[in-house]
Amino acid sequence: MNRILITPRSLTRSPDPALRALEEDGYELVFSRPGETPDEAALMALLPGCVGWLAGVEPVSARVLEGAPSLRAISRNGTGSDNLPVDAARRLGIKVLRAEGANARGVAELAFGLVLASLRHIPEQSTALKGGVWERRTGLEIEGRTLGLIGCGAVGRLVARFALALDARVRVYDPYPDPGFSPSGDFAWASFDEVLAEAEMLSLHCPMPADGSAILGEAAIRRIRQGCVVVNTARAALVDDAAMLAALESGRIGFYSTDVFVAEPPAPSALLAHPRVIATPHIGGLTSESVRRATVAAVANLRQALREEIVHEEAGGKEAGGA
Repeated sequence: MNRILITPRSLTRSPDPALRALEEDGYELVFSRPGETPDEAALMALLPGCVGWLAGVEPVSARVLEGAPSLRAISRNGTGSDNLPVDAARRLGIKVLRAEGANARGVAELAFGLVLASLRHIPEQSTALKGGVWERRTGLEIEGRTLGLIGCGAVGRLVARFALALDARVRVYDPYPDPGFSPSGDFAWASFDEVLAEAEMLSLHCPMPADGSAILGEAAIRRIRQGCVVVNTARAALVDDAAMLAALESGRIGFYSTDVFVAEPPAPSALLAHPRVIATPHIGGLTSESVRRATVAAVANLRQALREEIVHEEAGGKEAGGA
């Protein structure tokens, strides 16, 4: 009854020293298979008897939580909770905690790196040269070009600053724009359609819509500026893969870079194999610094939540005894 499950791939492969604080609190740490994303069967075998869970990006069903009656808190080592059945957790009285902004720098740097790699055709030229082909392709400079951002939270704001530092124009759509965020340079808030029409590079940094629909479906992609570079380091389902493949084939999209997939690892596909697609294996937050920050925050959140549960249970017991 004093166990905590650890499932983030970065932590099962190489446990961070920050986890020791949980052991010092008297908890036994239980790890899923090193470096692997646990499936439902593995989670249902590991979770019973655990009061806490330091979770990664593994998909979690309501059935998993229903099979863990001792569970009191789930602490994500990242910002999102899309992989968790939040409504079921609320119904079962399980707290869901997030490491807000802990991996923002790592994700932002990767997103911006993918923009630059696309503009300079780095992956194709590297592959060609390794294959013995001397192929020099004319690239593009970012100065004076328009970077469009969909979403401007912790990650989007960093990407905006990176682009502005290199003298790009930045146009941002966010359903909740913050007038207080107005970095120096050519920066402006805009409508969704304005961003699609103006952006020469488009980077996604938003949660999934409430209805689960893709932000970049067929209709939206048709409104994107011809030849646009699109980068997705946020959530796989934000982009309709079939529509993106068609847009690459027609030349509507110049380049597509993605770090996120519905299933990880992804199955082979025409989109993944396309010559103008850069695919990275969900490494946005996988930097030494981001992993450390996220782990420290997730551990702190989990310790606080479990302490509060203990205090609450003790208070309840005293009240019952007094009655």
